[in-house]
Amino acid sequence: MWIMYFLRPVRFLAKAFTAESTSKQMAWGFAIGLLVGLVPKGNLLAITLMTVLCMLRINLAAGMMSAFAFSWIGVLLDPLTHRLGLALLTVESLRPMWVSLMDTPLMPWSGLNNTVVLGSFVAGLLLLLPARRLSEPVFDKYAPLFTARLKRLRLVQVLWGAEWAEKLGQAA
Repeated sequence: MWIMYFLRPVRFLAKAFTAESTSKQMAWGFAIGLLVGLVPKGNLLAITLMTVLCMLRINLAAGMMSAFAFSWIGVLLDPLTHRLGLALLTVESLRPMWVSLMDTPLMPWSGLNNTVVLGSFVAGLLLLLPARRLSEPVFDKYAPLFTARLKRLRLVQVLWGAEWAEKLGQAA
């Protein structure tokens, strides 16, 4: 019975890939994962974005894989996002807004006073809709082929069987 605890995350991943998701849900998962991945972690903004990713009715596997990939890409983009964040934070007409935001509770923990966090968040917001629109046809074309191949893998079939065995064990 203890082996089920080790198989649960792997089963979750197999389920997420083989779930009946539309290409639109996969595309939104990819796009929001891009946003989550670009924002540096360790602040309230990243936690909030990750919570939004998990709460929405989108493909979680696409979102998590996208977040993982763009976390690595985001590090490479730090010099650019620093310049974008610095430009936004030093605009004199926006200064009262930044001051009032930082005076509100919880906002200092958001990390928006950090140039890289702000720049990455804005870049992610700007890329959100183009990423969704460009990825939807790709998911539309390749997701059914990938899901069919994945369902034929012996490991996935064993994991699905492990889920049934677990349910039968709980019923007994």
